[in-house]
Amino acid sequence: MHAWVARGFLIAMSVAAMSACSEGSKQQSASKQHDAADASLRALYSSEWKWRTDQFADDEDAQRPIADHLPKVDPAAQEVRLHYWEDVLRKLDSIPRSDLSPAEQVNYDVYRPQIEVLIANQRFRDFEMPANSDTTFWTDMGYTARRTFRSVQDYKNWIAQMRDVPRYFREQMDEMRAGMKRGFTPPRVTMEGRDSSITAVTNATPEASLFYTPFREMPSVPVAQQDKLRAEALKAIRESVQPAYVELLKFVRTQYVPGLRTTLAAQALPDGKAFYQAKIREFTTLDMEPDAIHALGLAEVARLHKEMLAVMQETGFKGGFPAFLQFLRTEPRFYAKTPDELLMRAAWIAKKFDGKAPQYFGYLPRARFTIKPVPDDLAPFYTAGRGGPGVYLLNTYDLPNRPIYNLTALTLHESAPGHAFQMPIAMEHKAQPEFRQHTYISAYGEGWALYCESLGVEMGMYDTPYDRFGMLGYQIWRAARLVVDTGVHAQGWTRQQSIDYLRQYTALPQHEIQTEVDRYIAWPAQALSYYLGEKAIHQVRANAEQALGERFNIRAFHDAVLELGSVPLPVLESHISRFIAGGGKGPYPDME
Repeated sequence: MHAWVARGFLIAMSVAAMSACSEGSKQQSASKQHDAADASLRALYSSEWKWRTDQFADDEDAQRPIADHLPKVDPAAQEVRLHYWEDVLRKLDSIPRSDLSPAEQVNYDVYRPQIEVLIANQRFRDFEMPANSDTTFWTDMGYTARRTFRSVQDYKNWIAQMRDVPRYFREQMDEMRAGMKRGFTPPRVTMEGRDSSITAVTNATPEASLFYTPFREMPSVPVAQQDKLRAEALKAIRESVQPAYVELLKFVRTQYVPGLRTTLAAQALPDGKAFYQAKIREFTTLDMEPDAIHALGLAEVARLHKEMLAVMQETGFKGGFPAFLQFLRTEPRFYAKTPDELLMRAAWIAKKFDGKAPQYFGYLPRARFTIKPVPDDLAPFYTAGRGGPGVYLLNTYDLPNRPIYNLTALTLHESAPGHAFQMPIAMEHKAQPEFRQHTYISAYGEGWALYCESLGVEMGMYDTPYDRFGMLGYQIWRAARLVVDTGVHAQGWTRQQSIDYLRQYTALPQHEIQTEVDRYIAWPAQALSYYLGEKAIHQVRANAEQALGERFNIRAFHDAVLELGSVPLPVLESHISRFIAGGGKGPYPDME
């Protein structure tokens, strides 16, 4: 080798080595930067989540132990929460997102909106309206009473929690009075008659009380301790729970309901326009304006109405659409004769899906669920069904208003593969932070469940044109929510106008239309989450099918969606973009 060639070779090697060393140094520095930022974020959300769960006895979460107390909801506690979450947000701002690893960037994108929503709720003082036509603090306690108690300590904690009811109710009533003073209340029309859920407690004997439910069967408690615990429970119900409910009943009847506002719109509340926009952000995870949502709803209702007309023609019905709806609402063959018949039909639908599940999902949750009737104290004002980890509640109240042509769509939504899949799978992903395992974001969770209703067509779950009409009826119902919710809260719609709109375009029974409209009026923007969430899932699936072509695998796609837990819609869209870029490989290749 010539000397000049050798020198050039050595120089080149030296430059390459220096470049490699420099690149390695950069990578090492970036890695340290990631490590430091990741550690800061993990420490922040871990400590905040522990603090948050200590603040709220979230007894709807079956994975958590029964609490021995109820939350503090007095003004001082609310002020502490506001300042705490504002401090958390400041600390988040000090962590540059670009310094985080890709995995922690996803956690950041899920976590930050959670904190922003919590702060907004404290600033708008949502806690001054702890009851609406759908959800109340006093009926929420029933969820704990119906949970599975696994130890002696669970029973002792429940007794302690019952003894805490008077303090908790007094604080809640004080907050409600504060809301009344500034006109921050649910509309009066949505709360009239809702005191029946209170009298269900005041009128029952302690032994027949909902609060005594865990003590009727105590398989996890030694026989020698059962009598003592039962006696303590009865005493707590008689001396603490029932007197508190008596006081609450008097307050609701004589002060609260008479003092509620007579307006309907969220925009009629203090700082109402900003409040409604914040609720849109909370429930949809999007920044859409009410007028844009309303216009989308009108367009989707028109599209779905055409599909419903086509299915109506398949049935052979000779009349027009209003006559067909009247036929569906009055024809006896479309209604169960007994509560057990409705429950058994739902159970058959759920088992029918079980036989199809492996064709559409790779990862199947370990958790099972049961089907139960909605409890009597909730049923008159409750939705047709509601599901989640461990249970699918089916409303068997007023059977002439529970059509079975809706039952397949309802069951796919509330049980599997809807809520009974999505929530347990999120909790089974133990590698994810706890705030992602246990948090429910409505746009994602309800969007997924509604997507499962339409997925039922692909899965062959709808046996008759009437069943498919029921599915489309549920789709148009959720699209009509976009119209009604924004109509009421931003465009001045009346309650009757909302009822008439749903009656014109959906096949819902009259009783359900009224309870649903009251729910939308009392719970601004929550109704928007369903259709907007489903639309986002259909859109990312269409993107994946178009980009991947023959490589698109439905099992891999569904696994990719569900592995996230509950996330904002923009996070879902980014995740599926990465899924596409990776060739459509799901998180569990061996299951594909």
